[in-house]
Amino acid sequence: MKKNIVPIVSIVVGIVAFFLTLNYIRSREAEIEALKQEIYAGAQQIRVMAAARDIPSGTVIRADDLGTITVFSSHVGNLAVLPADGEMLIGKRTVFSIKALEPVMWSHIEGGMVAERGLSAIINPGLRAISLAVSGPAAVSGMLQPNDRVDILGTFTFPAKDHPGEMESVTLTVLQDVTVLATGQQTAHQRAAARDFGGRAAGYSSVTVEVTPREAEVLTFAQQLKGSLTLSLRNPGDVSFERNLPDVNFKHIEEKLPELNERRQREIRHKRNI
Repeated sequence: MKKNIVPIVSIVVGIVAFFLTLNYIRSREAEIEALKQEIYAGAQQIRVMAAARDIPSGTVIRADDLGTITVFSSHVGNLAVLPADGEMLIGKRTVFSIKALEPVMWSHIEGGMVAERGLSAIINPGLRAISLAVSGPAAVSGMLQPNDRVDILGTFTFPAKDHPGEMESVTLTVLQDVTVLATGQQTAHQRAAARDFGGRAAGYSSVTVEVTPREAEVLTFAQQLKGSLTLSLRNPGDVSFERNLPDVNFKHIEEKLPELNERRQREIRHKRNI
């Protein structure tokens, strides 16, 4: 009988020791997790661009190579590529390999380090950046953001066509569908970084746009005339182009207002019997 009890007691002791050990391990895991939560309680998390798969060095990046992940800002500093700049990676070549789900850093990209190189790094080849002195209502009440697209309107004083020797104010559309590169001194990267680190976007009194060299000449000339420029914000998916927009003066407003209002009700508000 005693011989049978000894193995049973050993088994029971082993089971008790197993559960005690398991409970200890679980309690330690809970303590470690609580400690991690305490350490990271005040840490800032941000969304950054990441590799959707392993990307070898020398790869020309495509859209399906990329995704986004959430990381602690302290882990990536200001070198991680933010989602606002994600499109800038397309077509760029990697200089280092990037593992799947690893944050994409500007140092991974040929010609990267946008934050340090400034505005010139984000201008597309063949185009130019030019700043326009616009603010307040003329800049959509300060609500423009880098990467927005706008139409540029100008109001100028010209010699009257119908009354020689007299001057008249004329408003016309100078350029359509123009990309905003920066508002004040903030590019998309800098604006997003300020937001992700708890800051606010700074106010601005100028807007920098991306144009062709010929368009840059037109805008430079337009800014020298006695008048003002106004930006009209577009929907990001709207790539339409309006042909033959008229020059607007007092005579045009007087004659065309009824037609403009009827067109709005019929084509925009879709009202019948107009």
